[in-house]
Amino acid sequence: MFSSSFCISQAAALAFYILSALFIDNFVIIFVMTVLLAALDFWVVKNLSGRILVGLRWWNEINDLGESVWKFESLDQQSLARMNKKDSWLFWWTLYLTAVAWTMLAIFSLIRLQADYLLVVGVCLTLCIANIVGFTECQKNAKKRIQQFVSRTIASRVSSTLQSAFSVV
Repeated sequence: MFSSSFCISQAAALAFYILSALFIDNFVIIFVMTVLLAALDFWVVKNLSGRILVGLRWWNEINDLGESVWKFESLDQQSLARMNKKDSWLFWWTLYLTAVAWTMLAIFSLIRLQADYLLVVGVCLTLCIANIVGFTECQKNAKKRIQQFVSRTIASRVSSTLQSAFSVV
């Protein structure tokens, strides 16, 4: 159910941009509406869809030194294992295909020498790429945390087994 809402939000800015070129003659309206839809999609994907469909969330903070710090959050190992694989597949493929579509539109704008439309597409593509990078790093971070957990668990089991074996002797 939520996955269809995710797909609609991903397609909204693309559909508006493509269809508006056919029906709307005002660049400002096209720019504002497309960027608003893309920004809304960025927020929904980053804060809702990623959490619900793949159990991941990311954000960026500025620390006391003024440096940008990326934060990653993921569900625990058991919750991640219970996530629907089809939803996960849909999430990742839709994320990548949306970026590919914006890239193709950027190429068309370049070929047609339309710098103004290239700006619109560039903003939308940047938002897509930010989500791809954020979720990819978040997924890597989650896998690393799971591997560390497994390593610690195995090490503690081996250690307790060795201690109990030597304490009997």
